[in-house]
Amino acid sequence: MIFITGGTGLVGSHILLKLSQDNIPFKALKRSSSSLEVCKDVFIHYNAESLFHSIFWEEGDVNDIPSLEAAMQNCDTIIHAAAMVSFNNEDVDLMHKINVKGTENIMNIAISMGIKKVSYISSIASLGRNSTTEMVDENCYFRVSKKESNYSLSKYYSEQEVWRASQEGIDVVIINPSVILGPGDWTKGSSQIFTKLYKGLKFYTTGSTGYVDVIDVANCAILLLQSDIKNERFIVNGANMKFRTLFDLIAEGFGNKKATIKVTPLLKGIAWRLEFIISFITGRNPLLTKETANSAMKNNSYSTQKIKNAIAYKFTPIQESVTKYCKWFLYNN
Repeated sequence: MIFITGGTGLVGSHILLKLSQDNIPFKALKRSSSSLEVCKDVFIHYNAESLFHSIFWEEGDVNDIPSLEAAMQNCDTIIHAAAMVSFNNEDVDLMHKINVKGTENIMNIAISMGIKKVSYISSIASLGRNSTTEMVDENCYFRVSKKESNYSLSKYYSEQEVWRASQEGIDVVIINPSVILGPGDWTKGSSQIFTKLYKGLKFYTTGSTGYVDVIDVANCAILLLQSDIKNERFIVNGANMKFRTLFDLIAEGFGNKKATIKVTPLLKGIAWRLEFIISFITGRNPLLTKETANSAMKNNSYSTQKIKNAIAYKFTPIQESVTKYCKWFLYNN
């Protein structure tokens, strides 16, 4: 039986859907305060509401060790997808607690309970994007520096807990997804890209990054867990693309005007500082931070040759993903 963390989130919901559709037994961890709306919406959209109601939820928390020990009973593998994504400096300690300490707890209990294999959902943020000027692959190892975001650091240190567990006898696989496109909470994480473009966006940056459909992330996590592959990492990336190109595709999907104003370094600096002031006055989390603004000006590309060689996976075209999720967004909103 598979033990799943993060099942109420974007990636986790699609992992639960795939496992349910394939009739693979699993248990899913959820906090008492967690909303099931994202997960339920995913199941309903794919005409699988009956499968949603059959999910075996275990109440607990990645930082509540007794609840983890109870929840992981009778499981032999794990997909660890629970994580916090934030670029707000006020969330640094909480993000470390959830991402790093939570992963440490999961791996420690996995060791003590004799879990056979763990599939860990990491991020391209934990790869050495600043250690190369070429395409980033699995060999571009992370270098801790002031250039990295607090989120990047949290995912890097989380991975160290997974690798440490591999040295203590557990087989592990780590997947590093690029920016994930999918229908989660439209106000949070990468899903809010669609919300911002729907409301209208006049500005574009010169940067680029990788994008991947959430279904591909879920499929790869499961396939790698079920494979004989162990103690390896894999980049999961559908396509490398300019931010402007993605924004144009989403704008077209909504029938909106495309962004026409190029962001300069000066404009970037003004924008994130202005957003900081607004968030301070209103008390809400900033939509743009210094970290995200700097990231939007960088050009990074990611190789998927390793996972294609390993499991011959074929990724969903990004145009297809954008069209699908624009329609989904319009239906929900």
